Amino acid sequence: MKNRAKDDALAVKVFDDKYALAVVAAEQAAASIRRSIHARRYARIIAATGAAQFEFLEALTRAADIDWRCVEMFHLDEYIGLPMSHPASFRRFLQERLIQKVGITNYHFLDGDNDPSATIRRVGKALVAAPIDIAFVGIGENGHLAFNDPPADFETEEAYLIVNLDEACRLQQVGEGWFPSISETPKRAISMSIRQILKAEEILAVVPDSRKAKAVQACLEGEIGPMAPASILRRHRNTTVYLDRNSAALLRQAAQNIP
Repeated sequence: MKNRAKDDALAVKVFDDKYALAVVAAEQAAASIRRSIHARRYARIIAATGAAQFEFLEALTRAADIDWRCVEMFHLDEYIGLPMSHPASFRRFLQERLIQKVGITNYHFLDGDNDPSATIRRVGKALVAAPIDIAFVGIGENGHLAFNDPPADFETEEAYLIVNLDEACRLQQVGEGWFPSISETPKRAISMSIRQILKAEEILAVVPDSRKAKAVQACLEGEIGPMAPASILRRHRNTTVYLDRNSAALLRQAAQNIP
């Protein structure tokens, strides 16, 4: 592992592969959840989905000494018009890869296949009721944060938005195997807003694989702004970005001296 210098308030940690990355990221996540439960008897988390989160969530669900009954979970985004039974549903993803494995009982799903506006009101009200302890996020191939594609809305104070997904975002979903073609990939989604994500006390970004290298470079070393939505993480007071050798490959001090 190599620690890169902080850019603003951002800590960047680079590992040889996504498996080593996942173990250490999960250790940090588990420690944060335990601290919150110890301090207040509960923890409020935001969980990310997608192929980049597979190894991280697998490691997190193996963490010891977390009373998951004391955890309240929200998620970042969900497609509009996609039933939970679909393999690409983020509700299904979290049900199978997190909730069922650890026994979380207090969670808020984004239902995008009935009344998205009602879902936004209901889940948004619950989300802003108390501070979020830690948010798990990723960075999309187009630099998106949640489903906030470029140019992202950096101004809205709404907790959740209905967004249009751009072609690069939809092609990423096809490339990851969630949909057989772009024509079958939804064009709209519910997404947590940028400002709402930044309200979390701690943010942990898990970003492995070479297909993320250009986005990582743009968001960590380029201009901070709506055209690179995840670049805003550099303005958060307590964010750690976990990269592997492949996703860090285009950074100026990329992955050198990693064992």
